[in-house]
Amino acid sequence: MKESDKNIENLIDKMMAEDKLESPSLDFTSKIMANVLALEEKKLKTYKPLISKPVWFFIGIVVAAIVIYTSFFTVPVNNLEFEKLYTDKITTVFSGIHFSKNILYAVLIVPFMILIQVGLLKNYFDKKYEL
Repeated sequence: MKESDKNIENLIDKMMAEDKLESPSLDFTSKIMANVLALEEKKLKTYKPLISKPVWFFIGIVVAAIVIYTSFFTVPVNNLEFEKLYTDKITTVFSGIHFSKNILYAVLIVPFMILIQVGLLKNYFDKKYEL
């Protein structure tokens, strides 16, 4: 070893001998645990859905009532001239538009894939932030 290394080592030994080992106070653990418990109480939040179950139930009843009313209590209109007038206008407006098969496939597949991703991401975040 070099002389300078021995001097540095002796200096470090002297410094270590002079310093005393620090020890925590007697109530150190209880203070830390009190802080941990306080943080846990702050993190706890009750989950409140954006739309509650009674509101979903009400929406379901309203939709079912509309479907039942329109299927049983409305008189079907057999006015062929009225239907033909609007179908002719719609077909003339969209007659010049042609989509390739790729675009049609994308329009059909993309919403389906978005629904799958929403479900997967919801499960992922539910598991990640589970209380």
